[in-house]
Amino acid sequence: MDEKTFWALMDELGRRPGDRHERLEWLRGKLRCRPAAESVEFQACLEAACEVVATDALWRAVRRIESGLCSDDGFDYFALWLVAQGRGTYRAVLADPDVLADVAEVRALAGRHPREWCDDEWPEWEELDYVAQEVFDELTGRGNDCLEAFHEALDTVQETWAKPEEEVRTAEATVRIGTPRLDALFPVEAGSRS
Repeated sequence: MDEKTFWALMDELGRRPGDRHERLEWLRGKLRCRPAAESVEFQACLEAACEVVATDALWRAVRRIESGLCSDDGFDYFALWLVAQGRGTYRAVLADPDVLADVAEVRALAGRHPREWCDDEWPEWEELDYVAQEVFDELTGRGNDCLEAFHEALDTVQETWAKPEEEVRTAEATVRIGTPRLDALFPVEAGSRS
């Protein structure tokens, strides 16, 4: 699976109707139609795209949205969620984290404390990280016994692939420090950290 195919899947996933479970089931179906090796390549693309998200500016933006509650794992799950929004949104947010204020799912959280959010409302999507492994397990017919085989194959793919240079350049070029629109949507509450 090349980067173009990966992003085509993410673009469609971001547009699909239904809840997260239904959308992940659609993605599993698409990956099941491909060779098992492409599930590994999908995971390599996913991890490369998520790695680029880890910028100080995006950390600050996510902490603002989540009232300072974002953990390291939570940020990793945010990165997965952001990739699942599709390449256009992903690139725009890398270039300017304040663009998150334009994302409907983020705007829907404004004015409510994170304790009031339902699980599926959080701008995080941990389960996306398991889809490729699950499909690989199914396609190879070994069930959960092939975790090691999946990770060995993933390591091999990652050793030969370069980071997506365009996204890396975009993330490194982010000069905008402030997030005035996010700040307006998610004002700092007394006693909270941001």
